[in-house]
Amino acid sequence: MLQEQGPTIWDRLLRVPRWVIYLIIAAAVIFPFLHPLRFPVEVSQRTRQLYDYIDKLPPGSVVCLAFDYGPSTMAELQPMAVAVTRHCFRNNLAVAGVALDPWGAALCDAAFATANSDGKKKEHVDFVNLGYKTGYSAVIQGMGLNIHEVYKLDNRKTPVGDIPLMKNVRTYQDLAIVIDLASSSTPQAWIAFAGARFGATVSAGVTAVMALDMYPYLQSGQLVGMLGGLKGAAEYEKLINQPDQGALGMDSQNLAHGAIVLLVLLANLGYVVTRRQARRRQER
Repeated sequence: MLQEQGPTIWDRLLRVPRWVIYLIIAAAVIFPFLHPLRFPVEVSQRTRQLYDYIDKLPPGSVVCLAFDYGPSTMAELQPMAVAVTRHCFRNNLAVAGVALDPWGAALCDAAFATANSDGKKKEHVDFVNLGYKTGYSAVIQGMGLNIHEVYKLDNRKTPVGDIPLMKNVRTYQDLAIVIDLASSSTPQAWIAFAGARFGATVSAGVTAVMALDMYPYLQSGQLVGMLGGLKGAAEYEKLINQPDQGALGMDSQNLAHGAIVLLVLLANLGYVVTRRQARRRQER
């Protein structure tokens, strides 16, 4: 009588507790933040197009950043805001922030503070946070007529007319570009109202799941470049040669995806091997 063999390594592999799998994924997510891996990032044409446009603007131009997202999507969009602001500050461009999301004004302050960590840029001279306004279609169209009528006070309650940066900024014609950082349908509103009606130059940074919807606007020329998801942020950080949260997030994402693929492959391999071993035992 044949003695039954104990469980093989493949049998044990198929019975790994769930908490072990969760621990492996958690380690893969956390490790890059403790020790950055700097996986290579290939810059897409849509990201380079936005970078090149901003890079060619003459010093003193005003870039408008619209913070149309909240905390739930800031992991993807906040690194974009910081990277674009850093690029503007490096090229002596002024940045005016607006918000059509209730959380946007606070995220705008945070992005400006991070980008200006050395304190070289002055508020109201090099950057301004105009704050949050509700009713985005009315706000976008109102800015095309008179920004000072829409935003009478900035986020610090300073009269916009008294802000040096805003003295000569009245309509979209005084803005070099409007970049909408969004987690909803606001880019389409900026394109339709600011771009199509008032002739503003518009670009967008969106979450990864929204990026596909933006391609028709890229192809039609209604968007000047686009940043898509965390990868778009990492690409822009590479272009300005200042990797930060976007690059770290991509390291974490890549390592976690690699761990998941490896676990799936091992599980399938274990299943095939154990099935073959079971057949052989039956044949004996």
